[in-house]
Amino acid sequence: MRRRMTLRAQLLLLQVVIVLITVVGTGGVAIFTQQHQLRANYRDRMIGVAQSVSTNPAIIHAFGDADPSQTIQPITELISKSSGIAYAVVMNTDGIRYSHPDPSLIGKHVSTDPSEVLSGDTFVGTQTGTLGQSWRVKVPIFNEAHAVIGAVSVGVLESDLRDEYLSNATWLFVTIGIAALFGVVGAAWVTGVIRKRIFGLEPEQIAGLLEEREAILHGVREGVVAVDDQGRIALVNDAAVRLLSLEGEPDLVGTLARENLDGALVDLLDDGGAEQSLVLSGERVLLVRRDVAKIGSREIGSILILRDNTELHTLMRDLDGVQGLADGLRAQAHGFANKLHVISGLLELGRVEQAVSFISHERTGGALAQGPGRTGIRELEVAALLLMKQARAEELGINITIEEDSQLPVLAAGRTAEILRADLLTIVGNLIDNAVEATGAGGRISVVVTASAGPGELIVSVADSGEGIAPSLRDRVFTAGYSSKAALPGAVSTGRGIGLTLVKRIATRHGGTVRIGSGLPSTAASATSAGSGARITVVLPVGAGEFLARESADAGAVEPA
Repeated sequence: MRRRMTLRAQLLLLQVVIVLITVVGTGGVAIFTQQHQLRANYRDRMIGVAQSVSTNPAIIHAFGDADPSQTIQPITELISKSSGIAYAVVMNTDGIRYSHPDPSLIGKHVSTDPSEVLSGDTFVGTQTGTLGQSWRVKVPIFNEAHAVIGAVSVGVLESDLRDEYLSNATWLFVTIGIAALFGVVGAAWVTGVIRKRIFGLEPEQIAGLLEEREAILHGVREGVVAVDDQGRIALVNDAAVRLLSLEGEPDLVGTLARENLDGALVDLLDDGGAEQSLVLSGERVLLVRRDVAKIGSREIGSILILRDNTELHTLMRDLDGVQGLADGLRAQAHGFANKLHVISGLLELGRVEQAVSFISHERTGGALAQGPGRTGIRELEVAALLLMKQARAEELGINITIEEDSQLPVLAAGRTAEILRADLLTIVGNLIDNAVEATGAGGRISVVVTASAGPGELIVSVADSGEGIAPSLRDRVFTAGYSSKAALPGAVSTGRGIGLTLVKRIATRHGGTVRIGSGLPSTAASATSAGSGARITVVLPVGAGEFLARESADAGAVEPA
């Protein structure tokens, strides 16, 4: 197989061809222009000489002499030498020469047809005569009565024109050659520079590397955002676009990072650290690491590696709740075991009536039997979440009350209702977790969830008996990363300071609001401190069709045991 020409050879050949075409084309134009100019100069000179001879009085009067050549020959020789032309031939109306550079041809008929000029016209053109091919001008000679009495032919040999042109063009050809040589050398140098800049790679290798880079960058699950030293986005892969919810944005490459990225990500770029950080971008919890991009020892920008921790964050939070539910079940099982021991002891002692009385007083069952199922909350997943939170809080010594006026119909099927259900679970879970952290053992939490089956508002309100939130901090608590509490002992870490921020962003996306007010008074509070605690209320607008009809919802409700 024929070996393919290398990029270096292609570049050199292309540039040499361009240089040669340019130089040769310019030289050709210059040669043509010079040749045209030389002929134009000689034409003007010959016309002037011919007119001077044809109007010379001595020559006109000599036509009446017995031997006109005796007067005309010396004059034409003098004029030819002084003007730098090859010849000046004077003839009568019969075409007989009165002058000629070769005296032996005087008195003989001219070698070319003189009829045109003897008719009174002027002739300019190339003809072949006794001296060879020449470029000539012929004009008529008029007497005082304006009658044609003869003609004069003035010319220059084509060979003399060619010799003069070549002598003048020698330096032009030398200049063109030097320019071509420098052009070729310059082309070779430029080819070497380009080859060095692309690390000696061939076009197919460059295309292959680009395709591999694009495939790798857009194929990895982690988001990659590269920002140059001017703060402009140099690269962003598909995963980063998805994680940062930038699908609807135009091409981000070349735009300022601070105009398109969340403030937390911009702060990481400005901070200069390289440690991993949890960042809330939109409603996603991202694990972000910043690295420095370098070429050699020179820093050219920063790279952000983004990992989606939303599912892990949710899983750990659910795991925390499952652990609480398991602890609650274990505590309830332990309580039932103690009661069975009491009943067994009474029976062994023969105290049947006391055993029956004890059983009748304990017929209400354990804590798990008194959950949200006794309220108007018919949405099963929300009821299960509240039940789990109650069990966990009871283990920590915190009482969570689901208010009896709570009303939540069953959510209908469909994409919109599914999004609302997931957002509702996130809001309720985060608000209760925040309230649990704000209260200690012996604290109280009140939860109200209300919504109508038709269009209207869905309200989630969680109040606690903790220390409350000062009015000056009620805006700051929604800032990502802000937290006034330390982690609970033994709790699973899911990233702190993002719960209320996430609730705020979900409410904003739905067009709703989040309000902070006074909550439940502490058990140790005095009459003057009745405003302690905090109440966070989330209001979401809901449309028709997001809940099942009241009859369907009640028919499908799960009654408590």
